[in-house]
Amino acid sequence: MSESRVSGTPAATGTPAPTGWNTWDVRTHTGMSVLPSGPRVRFGVPGPDGPVLDGFTWRDGLERLGPHTVDGSYAEVTVRAAGHRLRLEFAGGPGDVLHARAECAGGVVLCVEGLDGVTEEAGPHVNVQVGGARWTVAASSPARRLDAPAHTLLLAFEAGAVDLRVAPEHATGTAAETAAVLAERRTASDRTRLRSGGWLGEAADALTRAVTWNTVYAPDIDRVLIPTSRDFVSAERKGFYGTWALHAWDTFFTGLAASAVDRDYARGVFGQILPYADEAGMIPNRISDDRGRTDDRSQPPVGALTVYQAYLAGGLSPATRDTALLTDTFPALLAWHDWWPRARRGPHGLLAWGSDPIAGDPASATLDRAKRESGLDDSPMYDEALYDPATRTMDLADVGLNALHIADAEALAAIADILGEGATAARLRAGAATAKAACDRLLWDTDRGGYRNLTATGAHDPHVSPTMLYALLAGVPDPRRAAATAAELLRPEALGGVRPLPSVARNDPGFAATYWRGRIWAPMAYLAVRGLRRYGLTELSRPVVGALLRLFLDEWREHGHVRENYPATDGENLTGFEKRSDGLMAWGGLLAYLAFGELADARPDGWRFAHPGEPAELCNLPLGDGRLDIRAADRLTVALDGQVLLDMAPGVVVRGYRLTAGRVTGTAEGAEGAGDLLVTPPGGGPPVPVDVRGGPRSFAFGPDGGPAEREAPATTGHTHAGTNTPEGSGT
Repeated sequence: MSESRVSGTPAATGTPAPTGWNTWDVRTHTGMSVLPSGPRVRFGVPGPDGPVLDGFTWRDGLERLGPHTVDGSYAEVTVRAAGHRLRLEFAGGPGDVLHARAECAGGVVLCVEGLDGVTEEAGPHVNVQVGGARWTVAASSPARRLDAPAHTLLLAFEAGAVDLRVAPEHATGTAAETAAVLAERRTASDRTRLRSGGWLGEAADALTRAVTWNTVYAPDIDRVLIPTSRDFVSAERKGFYGTWALHAWDTFFTGLAASAVDRDYARGVFGQILPYADEAGMIPNRISDDRGRTDDRSQPPVGALTVYQAYLAGGLSPATRDTALLTDTFPALLAWHDWWPRARRGPHGLLAWGSDPIAGDPASATLDRAKRESGLDDSPMYDEALYDPATRTMDLADVGLNALHIADAEALAAIADILGEGATAARLRAGAATAKAACDRLLWDTDRGGYRNLTATGAHDPHVSPTMLYALLAGVPDPRRAAATAAELLRPEALGGVRPLPSVARNDPGFAATYWRGRIWAPMAYLAVRGLRRYGLTELSRPVVGALLRLFLDEWREHGHVRENYPATDGENLTGFEKRSDGLMAWGGLLAYLAFGELADARPDGWRFAHPGEPAELCNLPLGDGRLDIRAADRLTVALDGQVLLDMAPGVVVRGYRLTAGRVTGTAEGAEGAGDLLVTPPGGGPPVPVDVRGGPRSFAFGPDGGPAEREAPATTGHTHAGTNTPEGSGT
């Protein structure tokens, strides 16, 4: 049954490992737990009716998330309750010792749960027992014991700050060390965390925290997971699921965002849903602890796109990229790709969203379930659609689905080449070419001058959404048609304007500025902008990316949110539960990820580096080579572990950049009078000037700065998963 409970435990591939102190407990942001077994601690404040320990969701008292390392070795959070602000710092991570500081003018309450019992108390020290082991809870100031439920210890501290240490009974150390430990961990976190500034503002902080704060432990399957959102899934905190849920395309987009934070962590995110594919290869729309799995439907095929992009962004050459990410995911992604044409052939032989009949599930094989497979649940595009039981799909061939499946084929073909699967790569590219021709012929609406969904009767549906731009992502149109299509769709009255890419055009009769009927969704924006970039349409993509970044940063500054979706109209506050926009959704960070690409964008032929036109910096990008820093000021500099690789005038663009131990290659260009470029040879040494006058100039240098044997020219044109640009576009 599609709504059956999850059974079995797929092999755990995620990181971090389920050991040590971290914010594992999905129910709270204000505490840490130690795995594999040990006490759970959380903090609260005194209230008029007793301690306030629960809540602290985006809708109820969570004020600001601070830094949070992947392994939990350092974290900060600020909440508000009973009229008081509570600020917390944690130094957890691997090992079994936790240091914490709690500050509140109204007093602090500490809750320790999961106890066998309290064995003894001595001033600011309390010994407790968990699973037969004895632990010591030590504090910097005396505490008052409060009445508590069974297996729970409640301690109240006076107003101000209190330092605490929780450790096995015989571990050396005291709470007096807490301040120094916290300072050391804070410094270490600052030294390695992804950072941004200038035009990018705090975008890196926002993206990182939406990823790392969503790390939880699912005890029923004994796995660490990064769910859709910890607020979204926690039933105790007004969420929709018991304690955890994974959604297919949410997971892949979260993995892509996570790749900018930590490569191993991202590999774990990508891999966590793949083992739940069924025997036919279908990856379900959703799996969860209390609502089971959706065996009737899948979700948009973005797995290979996101995995391949994360792979490209993981190094400056194939030698330093994360090939394990590809080997771990390729078989399941290929099986999923091949499932679509077998299961979802709709009108005119094109793909359409659908739902299979499942015994005992009366809601399966319905239009509502087919809409949910699209991921765009209540989109106006499907208002007039019908469910066809003969094909088990909508009676509507969807531009978005067909384009995503083509782009998926291209990404899988590129991965297959890397893994030495030449025959598979050839099959995928042949299928993509055939599908492109069919889409260009059947989905192009001559009367409207654009791509449109196609009904079973052969009429083009008039609804307009950013999914129409996915045709560019798939490389369906020729460059002239692509430019005209994008310009038409991005008119302010359609999908452009100061809040661009609403989920349906503003002049569409179905536009309502709500949920998928007009809100701005980062995944949709990401895919649409990737399409624009594929064709080098920077005059269209750059203002869109800038406007989306402003929207992202405004929400972060005002509310501390990384949103499930963003308002398409001025002045709308999406904090309320009824607004249907979770406040901690990692895929919202894709708006930041797009902006990062204006400075540094990993593409199949190499990296593209460019000045965004305003001062900006992006530092500590995690690569297999080291940590990459890009700074835009009077000039643009690109540095690896402090060693400058490129130093260029603002008008210069470098693309196809690759660096190995023996050579550095790329292509540089700029407008007349754009300025100069200095390239550092591999291994260091004096930078070498490159003349960028007179059109694109290729460069190739060996370790001594002299000419190196040229690599084969990078493939041009719109191929390979939509990440490189047509020949001569330059950007």
